[in-house]
Amino acid sequence: MKTINPYLIFNGNAEEAFEFYQSVFGGELFKMRFNEMPGTSEMPDEDQNKLAHVSLAIAGENQLLMASDAGTGHEANIKSNGNYYLSLGPESAEEAEKIYKRLSEGGTIFMPLEETDWAEMFAMFADKFGIQWMINFGDKG
Repeated sequence: MKTINPYLIFNGNAEEAFEFYQSVFGGELFKMRFNEMPGTSEMPDEDQNKLAHVSLAIAGENQLLMASDAGTGHEANIKSNGNYYLSLGPESAEEAEKIYKRLSEGGTIFMPLEETDWAEMFAMFADKFGIQWMINFGDKG
């Protein structure tokens, strides 16, 4: 397998979320709106400017975080029931602290960034958009 890249669905705020993620991680942001795609003219007007696809290259061009906005009538497909985490493996303690501070701001911390039995630094939290993250640095195994 060459890559595995998470694909997130947002309720109309994918652009705001990904601009925030770009401010945290850096990287190149690609956006395509529904009104830029063929065959979407029959979509409701309120969906035309939503993001059909957005991607952010993180840690090289083969690591992509991707998403789109749910269209009208598809909001029920968005589930925030806690059955996933996006796990990050920073290269240094400083990077772990920086990412944790920025990404968890305004979110919900389940486990603060601290030493554990298995890592020098580990954290679990949801960001301000409800996306759940883990940070794991310094494997003790």
